[in-house]
Amino acid sequence: MIKKTGPAVSPFRFYHCLKTQPMQPFCFIFSSDVLSLLIFIVPICIFLALDLGIFSKHSHFPSFKESLIWTTCWIALALGFFLYIKFEGNMIHGIVPDDPNAMRKLQEIVTRYGHAIRINGLSIDDAIKVYNNNLSIEYITGYIVEYALSVDNIFVMLLLFMAFNVQKKYYKRVLVWGILGAVVMRMLFILLSATLIQRFAWILYVFGAFLVFTGIRMLIEIMKHKEEHVDTAKYPVVKFASKYFNVYPKYVGGRFWIRKNAKFYFTPLFLVLLVIEFTDIIFAVDSVPAIFSITKDPYIVFFSNIFAILGLRSLFFVVYSMIRQIKYLKHGLSALLCFIGLKMLLHDFVHIDATESLLIIVGILFISFMASFVSNLRGKDKIAK
Repeated sequence: MIKKTGPAVSPFRFYHCLKTQPMQPFCFIFSSDVLSLLIFIVPICIFLALDLGIFSKHSHFPSFKESLIWTTCWIALALGFFLYIKFEGNMIHGIVPDDPNAMRKLQEIVTRYGHAIRINGLSIDDAIKVYNNNLSIEYITGYIVEYALSVDNIFVMLLLFMAFNVQKKYYKRVLVWGILGAVVMRMLFILLSATLIQRFAWILYVFGAFLVFTGIRMLIEIMKHKEEHVDTAKYPVVKFASKYFNVYPKYVGGRFWIRKNAKFYFTPLFLVLLVIEFTDIIFAVDSVPAIFSITKDPYIVFFSNIFAILGLRSLFFVVYSMIRQIKYLKHGLSALLCFIGLKMLLHDFVHIDATESLLIIVGILFISFMASFVSNLRGKDKIAK
């Protein structure tokens, strides 16, 4: 059986913890090191606002070059945070080498979150180096997984925009609110999943089985060569909104709602947003269990998710321009989900450390991109002949 990684967590325990022992380190993620999290939250929120263009009211369809530059900037920022964790990751949990209790605190963190490292017998400086190196690998692995899965989310968004005949210049407006919704959904699922894992260790098996099922189902859909299509009238969210709310029959620019004849109406653009938010919930169900197969540290889960979401808008327009060139990415994502799920299911029998997981995941994605590249070259050769 999988050992519990920490004490049971519930809303009542959380409330009691904050009220009676606000600085006690076992208060789930709301612990004495919460200040270090808040220090990162503020600049991340600013970066997210910049990425989403909240400060800009001008609606336009970004060029491939503009989107690629912004995407590169956000990836560079994520890699910068990787370097910070590699050299200063201990500070996230408030572990200071000069603290006489630093070794005890570090051992508690390693045990609580199940980090697969051994620090017994090491000096505090050497132990921190081993811990930081492992933590940075967990972060970058989680980031790559979440970033790759977000591309599949983008495919669905593109499909929805085309199915609902949304004008390109309004993509950005819907994406802003859709991505903000995705941030909220991810954070809620992270908190819920972390609580379930600490309370019920066997939930990891459920997550693993679900990921394997999702990966196999994705592969079957690919093998059927089905052309994806969304019947907007029959979509559950659209049917619900049409039944219980006043829906205006046509788009009104980039507006989500209007008032007409003293009545309040939602526009079709709002229905598109609702559908995207609903799909965000579905993707959160896939992505959050995937990251918990890599690390159970809620801080690393949070940062890998938030940095993957940072730049999602610019990545959307990059993928839009390259969607026909990455034809085998879904095959790679299918294999990725199956690998992660099997890793969770076989946790007690097969040990795969953080570095090995990173290499396997990067290898799967590299093969899918190379297969797409080779296929594109062959297609061009056929056209030339």
